[in-house]
Amino acid sequence: MKATKYKHLFFDLDRTLWDFDTNNKSTFSDLFQKFELINKGITDTEEFYKRYQEINFDLWEMYKKHEISKDELNFRRFYESLLLYKIDDSELAKDIGAFYINISPQKTMLYPKTHEILENLSGKYQMHIITNGFEEVQYIKIDRSGLGKYFEKIITSERAGHKKPDRRIFEFAMQETGANAANSIIIGDDPEADIVGAREIGMDQIWVKHPPVKDAMGEATYEVNNLIDIMKIL
Repeated sequence: MKATKYKHLFFDLDRTLWDFDTNNKSTFSDLFQKFELINKGITDTEEFYKRYQEINFDLWEMYKKHEISKDELNFRRFYESLLLYKIDDSELAKDIGAFYINISPQKTMLYPKTHEILENLSGKYQMHIITNGFEEVQYIKIDRSGLGKYFEKIITSERAGHKKPDRRIFEFAMQETGANAANSIIIGDDPEADIVGAREIGMDQIWVKHPPVKDAMGEATYEVNNLIDIMKIL
């Protein structure tokens, strides 16, 4: 039986609706050509991307804890990746960082049936985005991918002043939308940021287990393997 108590749906953006990994790989292909990294000695593009991901993950953890700024994150993830190949070039790292921030959000690959699903749900619920991504970047993604028409409010961690899973971003979202935890549900891929965060304020959750699936952090209210299956719940 479909749930009927929900009035507000809060969607995560990256890796839930917007196919972050596919879009990211496409961006890296562009920047490899733009900055001729092969000529600089980086011949294995997949290995470079893997190493970048490891560095980026650690820096994002620091950013979520307010230990570094977003500008420092964007610079260091490329500077430290280049250093692994003995390329000590801060200007190149800055240029790549600027290129990445500009090009990445213009990619438009979404998960299968995203528009169809959102179109179906939009007449039945009030729908919102709640995301940890950089504000200016997330708005471009939403606009370029044609997602804006489905959502009433876009809640970013920058505007809220707190990042998921901090309960304060969820409380901010409730204030912004007029929702409450009892009549809301979050749809997201991240067990910590989305599922644990919503659980802490008593909001139900749908964990979308897009690969690569992260380790569970307690039970979610619902679990699905793809976006299409949320239609069985909502």
